[in-house]
Amino acid sequence: MLKSTLAAVLLLAAPLAQAQSITVALNADIRSTNPGVNRDDNTDGVELNMVEGLVGYRDNGTVGPLLAQKIDQSADGLTYVFHLRKGVKFHNGATMTSADVLWSWQRYMDPKTEWRCIADFDGRSGLKVTSATAPDADTFVMTIDKPSALFLDSLARTDCGMTAILNKASVNADGSWNQPVGTGPFKLVEWKHGEYVSVTRFDDYTSPPGDKVDGYVGKKQALIKDVKFLVVPDVSTAKAGLLSGAIDIAQIIASDGPELKQSGTVQVLTPTSAVKHVLLFQTRDPVLQNVKLRQAIAAALDMPQLVAAVSEGVGKPNNSPIPPQSAYSDATQRQGYAYDVAKAKQLLKDAGYKGETIKLIANQRLTVPSFPAAVMAQAMLQAVGINVEIEVLEWATQLDRYNKGTYQMMSFSYSSRLDPALSFEQFMGPKDKQPRKIWDNPEAQALLDKASVLSDMGERQKLFDELYRRQLVDTPLIVMFNGIEASAQGKRIQGEPYWEGKQRLWGVSVVGK
Repeated sequence: MLKSTLAAVLLLAAPLAQAQSITVALNADIRSTNPGVNRDDNTDGVELNMVEGLVGYRDNGTVGPLLAQKIDQSADGLTYVFHLRKGVKFHNGATMTSADVLWSWQRYMDPKTEWRCIADFDGRSGLKVTSATAPDADTFVMTIDKPSALFLDSLARTDCGMTAILNKASVNADGSWNQPVGTGPFKLVEWKHGEYVSVTRFDDYTSPPGDKVDGYVGKKQALIKDVKFLVVPDVSTAKAGLLSGAIDIAQIIASDGPELKQSGTVQVLTPTSAVKHVLLFQTRDPVLQNVKLRQAIAAALDMPQLVAAVSEGVGKPNNSPIPPQSAYSDATQRQGYAYDVAKAKQLLKDAGYKGETIKLIANQRLTVPSFPAAVMAQAMLQAVGINVEIEVLEWATQLDRYNKGTYQMMSFSYSSRLDPALSFEQFMGPKDKQPRKIWDNPEAQALLDKASVLSDMGERQKLFDELYRRQLVDTPLIVMFNGIEASAQGKRIQGEPYWEGKQRLWGVSVVGK
């Protein structure tokens, strides 16, 4: 079966086996070509090579201008003036103006579009865009109802399709979706459902300023002419395709890394992302409501050993919700729990722990370290006298238990959030209203609410540092380490084709034949 599947991969990949063309494996087909509509991570990754928004993320998680040249904000924090870059072309040759920005925005805010992020801007999630205007061809103005540190971040979000600016030719005469006519460095050639998506370099593309690749902004130079995103759901087939040369680039599971490295024909990359692998506590549980017990668990974990074991020696411990590559990762955020068996045993004594069983829920998906992390944690906790049993669940069942808050401990992973306020928000909040929340602390919540409004980075840094110090004391969860986005590529490929787990093909080149 594997041979026949690989033969099909070779056949589909064959037309691109040339110097300036590459084949990139997708573990599943994209859901659509409509940015921020009917999407998943695969869809976002492919689309964001073709479309762009007014703003985008930098490598350090902050937001910078993309199709905007600069952004002015009013003193009251309510009005944003986007000065557009001049000479930007759409894939059909039309020049982008503020009229296209306004049309795109109005389309997103039309409920018929079914944009996934409409609630983040129409007031249902707390913030409302009260007006959007195009006073001249090079200027777009947006007004919001209250100050927000997260407004630009919301515009930049990849699950929102980066609020991509599109040409009207993207839709049919009746308003239904056709295909993306965007401004990105690549443009769509064909989507053959279930098989592949092919794109080609947009030769009239104008890069934003910058001398290097920087998140979704900075230097964006398409060095490859043609790209085929080939649907290869089976990881063994993708690995065989990498080894044979039929596939140039693919995401892999970490355990395949050593074998691929040893081949001598494949490079393995292991960049980190803002994904958080964590141990969650139900702080309303009769046993785990005792903060000293939670602190004892933290002190009993040899985090460097645990992380090395479950990440093939690649990961590095990070107890902060803020990843090391963030602009907000300072000396405070780089502190963490210290492995101290004597302290753990003393805390257990102080907590009055009498050997009660603690059930630790995990799943066995290959793409996350839930189960191996649970096994390592169990061994370390049992070594100091904490009675832990692992309960393995299917992912859907575990997610349901997480959302309902019906567990004691859980080995879990949070998806990437680049702004620290959004990263903290994933696990902070009132349990009575949102049972999935982990840390229900009104004083801490007040700090987070303030950090979500203030735009000044220095003031926000102080708030995030104080939040993290309180988190280390309360220990509502233990962040273990950040995501390892393992990928592999043939020796002829230069550059890093993934960022935050998504395909990013500008700056990637082919050498040799």
